[in-house]
Amino acid sequence: MNTIRVRVVADEREAKRFAELLEHVFEDDGNPVTVFETSEDDRLWSAEVLVFDLGADDARDLVRSRVGGDALAGKLEAEELPDINWVEKSLEGLNPVRAGRFVVHGGHDKDKVPAGAIGLEIEAALAFGTGHHGTTAGCLEEIDRLLSLREYNSILDLGTGTGVLAIAAALKARQQVLATDIDPVATRTALENARLNGAAHLVKGFTANGVEDRRFRLYGPFDLVIANILARPLMKMAKAIGSQMAQTATLVLSGLRVEDGPRILFAYRCQGFVLDRQREKDGWLTLTLVRGRNFA
Repeated sequence: MNTIRVRVVADEREAKRFAELLEHVFEDDGNPVTVFETSEDDRLWSAEVLVFDLGADDARDLVRSRVGGDALAGKLEAEELPDINWVEKSLEGLNPVRAGRFVVHGGHDKDKVPAGAIGLEIEAALAFGTGHHGTTAGCLEEIDRLLSLREYNSILDLGTGTGVLAIAAALKARQQVLATDIDPVATRTALENARLNGAAHLVKGFTANGVEDRRFRLYGPFDLVIANILARPLMKMAKAIGSQMAQTATLVLSGLRVEDGPRILFAYRCQGFVLDRQREKDGWLTLTLVRGRNFA
């Protein structure tokens, strides 16, 4: 599979603005978008998107067509990256991450999980969720808090990625958790990671587009749903997610920029949810909403 990096190098403000535009236009396709400093003096930043299965020229043209007349579109650079598992490569130097009682680590760091913590071994895979991203860490902290407060009857991790959130909930609550994803690679990865963490008997999963698959009825209605996805699909699925949940329920949403908060809250307020708590981490937002109770 060809991997083409299409990027713009500009000052910080322009690069971040362009990255936000890339995230918006590639949000539904799941193409990774990053923005980072490229010079020691903080003058130059790079906004990048990865495009798959196209040549460099076609990938550049695709990005240019998506962003329309943006002034930076003319500065696009495109290059084919070596055939490397970039997720695995990026994890090589990552240290274990502590989030609440959970510690997310690679197999080589098992000995770094302190006594009393719940270790989550997540190896490199073609799926999102290693604990190092603000959204994943925020969800893990909230799972730890919620499951320390009360018990839930039926738990769903929607858009499971690596399965780290489903595994965390299952190990913390010692009960079955349903993990689903639109991507079959992610579903397989999540179930394999559950086996790796001794939670295969607790984490069940299948591949589904959204929450309208009839198989959800076998596990619901859910009184705790965790959905670490993106703002646009969460907006589109608000009614469908609400319909799969119990009348008294808790909903944890992430994958959100801070500025996404108001429109997400409005969409789910229409489904009877109110804000219980919000966490901001590294510019990303995790919202906990409740329906039918005064506390999570």
